[in-house]
Amino acid sequence: MSANGKRKLKLQVQMTIDGFVGGPNGEQDWMNMNWDNRNMNYINELTDSVDTILLGRKMTEGFVSYWTSVKPDSPEYAFARKMVDKPKFVFTKTLDKSDWINTKLAKGNLVEEVNNLKQQPGKGIIVYGGATFVSSLIKYNLIDEYHLFINPAAIGKGISIFKEINKNFNLKLVNSVSFDCGIVMNHYEPVKNN
Repeated sequence: MSANGKRKLKLQVQMTIDGFVGGPNGEQDWMNMNWDNRNMNYINELTDSVDTILLGRKMTEGFVSYWTSVKPDSPEYAFARKMVDKPKFVFTKTLDKSDWINTKLAKGNLVEEVNNLKQQPGKGIIVYGGATFVSSLIKYNLIDEYHLFINPAAIGKGISIFKEINKNFNLKLVNSVSFDCGIVMNHYEPVKNN
């Protein structure tokens, strides 16, 4: 929880060095997944600092089906359990019910729904995507921490999460960690403009 008593909303996202989270059709073949223990330790610490996951509707099906299909003999199993067991809120205008495990629908005003979740007791909240949903969170200044995993790849064009930023959108660097696989994780927080 932050100093003002609100839970922090944290974004964790992989992106290219030229600022895209996916190719023009959502391709992610540029992602470097040759991670070592340091990468996974950082991800685990970030994941353990939250107890709620936010997702956009378009990303939810792939996210939930992937993590629920991880088998107990997989090295990903312990992490997969965290993804399955943590409560998830899916932001949607089109769904009327959720068939996904530990998942509730958020159908109201985005700003009101997120601020309501931030006021509830508990650890932080994390958002993984999708890109349109994250863009909306950025547009309304709802993200408190940006954990950007910058991959050593440039794709020239693609999907950006910073396409609807407000004027004078500035971030301050809190921490930067480079990993042996070439990924650099930059942790930013918004600069509050008066």
